[in-house]
Amino acid sequence: MSVEILNGATITSFVKDEEAFTSWVKKRFATLDEDQDGILSYTKMMKELQCLRVFRIDTKTDPDEVSALYFFMFLQFDRDSNGVLDLEEFKSATKRIMLVVADGLGLSPLQMILEDDGFLKKDVEWESTKLLLP
Repeated sequence: MSVEILNGATITSFVKDEEAFTSWVKKRFATLDEDQDGILSYTKMMKELQCLRVFRIDTKTDPDEVSALYFFMFLQFDRDSNGVLDLEEFKSATKRIMLVVADGLGLSPLQMILEDDGFLKKDVEWESTKLLLP
């Protein structure tokens, strides 16, 4: 974990860089696809959704309710309704989630504690490489 400063523009810029974003999505997909079958089941994707911390969950929240929310999200991303996500569905879902997070953050800089393998950390790293280029 590290402490970083970012805002919504950091995320949006990363998503708009098609080459960088696609490369990262492919690596992330491969990491989540532990059995390398080319698809992500709900169980595999649940780990990613939990890491994204999309929902603010307190100790009083019913775990079944939380699971139902995550399952509903998964169903929204499964465009062909086959019960799994392929790489393109995962890319589309990741993009949608990242843009929603970017919109929520807004343009004011925020200091955040980021997980080393999380998408926000990747956004910050990508932005720092752009700042260092002439």
